[in-house]
Amino acid sequence: MPANPQLQDLLEQYRNGRISLDAAAEAIEGLRLERIGDFACIDLGRNVRCGMPEVVLAEGKDPAHLAEITIRHAETAGRCVVTRVNPDQAARIREQADKAGIAVEYRETGHVLVAGNGPAPKRTGGIVAVITAGTSDIRVAEEARIIAEEMGCEVRTAYDVGAAGIHRLFPALKPLLGAHVFVVCAGREGTLPAVVAGLVDKPVIGIPVSVGYGYMGEGRAALASMLQSCSVIAVVNIDAGFTGGAFAARIANMGART
Repeated sequence: MPANPQLQDLLEQYRNGRISLDAAAEAIEGLRLERIGDFACIDLGRNVRCGMPEVVLAEGKDPAHLAEITIRHAETAGRCVVTRVNPDQAARIREQADKAGIAVEYRETGHVLVAGNGPAPKRTGGIVAVITAGTSDIRVAEEARIIAEEMGCEVRTAYDVGAAGIHRLFPALKPLLGAHVFVVCAGREGTLPAVVAGLVDKPVIGIPVSVGYGYMGEGRAALASMLQSCSVIAVVNIDAGFTGGAFAARIANMGART
């Protein structure tokens, strides 16, 4: 089994005297938890245990609570990624971050916010391709893209190349063929992941998108179609850009190490 790169990096930091023995031991435990008031408990060891960062879901959270969680996480871990962020939540986080001297980047297309003064993720060599059937799928694709980048991957994209104009797909695939894994986002009938899987020799992850109306609308037809694909694909839940991007990054990072 290949060595855990996060663990290797920690040991390298200790060997070079950049962190203390106690700090290295605490990080290696991978069980670092920090409580925030009486409403949250953040996991600071996920990156060491699982090879992926702790990511905060903003959906349904009180803006004040979310801001406090984000700032505390960024202060402790150096960097915090928040998904499904609405503009009001983003404004509250930015207000608190400015007071704490923490940089914030709100990527509105994907509804993802990144806070912290820590370094950008170290490049792993993993390459993820992200494709959408239509422009309505870009919001989910961007969530997947940002998460994969936060896990150290290079991400290459091709948007609006779906089955309704299938001739658009073939030239779009050419610059993506060096990827270790493909993430394909599609709504309506969700055809595109199966088509892509029939054309490339790498794993394909389908993300059904809640685009469509009437019977089996809101992504249900796309999910059913992908689950019934005669091409070999993996499928995540409707609109699950985070899950698709994180799973793709894990595949790509393993591929880059072999």
